[in-house]
Amino acid sequence: MGQGMTRDRDAAGRPRNARPRDALGRPLARTGNDSADPDPPPLAPVDAVDEAQRLLDGGHAFRAHEVLEASWKATTGPERALWRGLAQLAVGLTHRARGNETGARALLRRAAETLAPFDDEQPYGVKVGELRRWALAAADGDAVGPMPRLRSQAADDLA
Repeated sequence: MGQGMTRDRDAAGRPRNARPRDALGRPLARTGNDSADPDPPPLAPVDAVDEAQRLLDGGHAFRAHEVLEASWKATTGPERALWRGLAQLAVGLTHRARGNETGARALLRRAAETLAPFDDEQPYGVKVGELRRWALAAADGDAVGPMPRLRSQAADDLA
C-alpha cells in the first residue's frame, strides 16, 4: 500500500476493502465514489449451499466464496471446517478463472484437506467425498471436467 494510504476497516477494526470488484473479485481502481458490494450475511446452511451453487452455475465463483465464507465465519465447532473448505474450493475456482493455475491448485488441495473430516458424510446434502476427489484430481492437473454440484439431486428434491 502506498505512503499515506490507509486500509479500509470495518467498525470492529477488521480489514475490509471498500473498493468495488470485478466479476472475478479483483479490486477495481478507486474512483472517489467507491462502494463495494456488501459482504453477504450468513444464511441458513441449506440456503448458503443453494446460493453458492446458483452463483457457481452463473460463473460467479468469487461471490460464491463470499457466501460460503459468511457461513464459515458465523459457525463455531467442528462444522466450521466444512464451510472453510467449501469457501476454499470456490477460491480455487476463482484463481482458475483468473488464469492463476498455481493458486488454483494450491487452494483446491487445501480445500480437499480441510474437507477431509467430512469425507464420508453429506452434511446438508453436500457431496463432500465427490467434491474432494474432484478437487484433488483438478489440483493434480488431471482432466476431470467441471466441478460436481455441491449437493446431490436427492438433497435438491428435499429442499
